[in-house]
Amino acid sequence: MNNLIKRVSHYKIVIGITIAVLILDQLTKYLARIYLEPVHSVSIIGNFFRLTYVENPGIAFGIRIENKIFFAILSILAVVVIIYYVLTLRDRPVLQGAFALILGGAFGNLLDRFIYGRVVDFMDFNFFNVNLPSFKFLFFSFNGYSMNRWPVFNVADMAVSLGMIIIIITALVDDKPKQTEQNAIPEQD
Repeated sequence: MNNLIKRVSHYKIVIGITIAVLILDQLTKYLARIYLEPVHSVSIIGNFFRLTYVENPGIAFGIRIENKIFFAILSILAVVVIIYYVLTLRDRPVLQGAFALILGGAFGNLLDRFIYGRVVDFMDFNFFNVNLPSFKFLFFSFNGYSMNRWPVFNVADMAVSLGMIIIIITALVDDKPKQTEQNAIPEQD
């Protein structure tokens, strides 16, 4: 009975995080549509942080996919996989929370795609420039990459990124469960 209560409370937390991210994401996108769409960009901290209205018809970082039906099916499949992981990670509340962040963000952007056909992005930061030179290695050729300003993003993107960072950190620092003396196999003489 105690185990069932723990599971239900973990699921309430997961559902709460997911819904909180979804509501915050949709509220901020709504406000961006009302206040930013007419002016497109407002400086908050000089050139470092601006609120810039952008409609993104593609996926993350403005990457475009021509087959929208395939993309929608892929997005729904990703949500199903995330829900599966949330249900199987019963004794891992940190990972459940990370997946709840990802799920809330995925629902937020998926909802935009179904309703509007694109996602509203509005947080515009100038963190640092990225310049990767072109190179060839064996049979691989890389044409280089340059980014002078970080791609504009939203609350859903932040939640997904934070969830992924938590998962990666957990994977790096999480020790394998150690055998306790009770579970140890007795030595035979």
